[in-house]
Amino acid sequence: MTASPQILDVLAVAPHPDDLEITCGGTLAKLVKQGYRVGLCDLTSGEPTPRGSLETRRREAEAARLILGEPVRINLDLPNRILMDSPENRYILAAAFRRHRPRIVIVMAGRTPAASPDHHQGHLLVEAARFYSQLTKWDERFAGTPPFRVPHLVYAPVPFDAEVRHWHSTFVVDVSDTFDQKLAAIRCYESQFEPDRFDKVAHFVSSYNGFVGARCGFKYGELFALPHPVGGDDLVSLVQGGKSTYAPVALPGQGPVNI
Repeated sequence: MTASPQILDVLAVAPHPDDLEITCGGTLAKLVKQGYRVGLCDLTSGEPTPRGSLETRRREAEAARLILGEPVRINLDLPNRILMDSPENRYILAAAFRRHRPRIVIVMAGRTPAASPDHHQGHLLVEAARFYSQLTKWDERFAGTPPFRVPHLVYAPVPFDAEVRHWHSTFVVDVSDTFDQKLAAIRCYESQFEPDRFDKVAHFVSSYNGFVGARCGFKYGELFALPHPVGGDDLVSLVQGGKSTYAPVALPGQGPVNI
């Protein structure tokens, strides 16, 4: 946990240490490499678990943080297993938004009926806390921090979301160059992923991110969604994912041209 609040470009939020690594660790590592001020926010310690402890999970989370490029990491110490989107928890998370003032909040999103209900509650909590963060005349509920409106909310859908979601818009980030960092960060959580289980998780993550990336021509990709349509004033750039030009192509009867 950082000694003093830092202003961030991007703050990613999920219920448990290891959730963000699995869901969007490649993108977080890439953002750090690109020079953005990045933060990870674990809502709970992740404990109790059968093989973990508070000290172990903190040590594992710190090791993963270093592998991802040393982004800021905070833990709000909300209760694991019974995490709820409650007013009290909204105040705590909104106060974190008001302290760190991120331009973009990424939230692990989706429902996991076969896994922890904390995942869906964390999704709801982030949406509500984003709204609470901007409220005036309530500073005493947010540890005396001033109001702040988070400009952008981005969903990081869980790969095993049981529901078919009709997001307004989706996009894929190429994480081919940081995928090894992502797997190494996940490997840090030895209390949760003993060697045999890690092999299965690594296979699943590699297969899923390979599939997502291949749809856009990448070796590995991570999927994100927005609560609104994507807009722009340049159709060509938008369709090309922000790239300004096509590669030269040869037309019948002509030499290579740029379009």
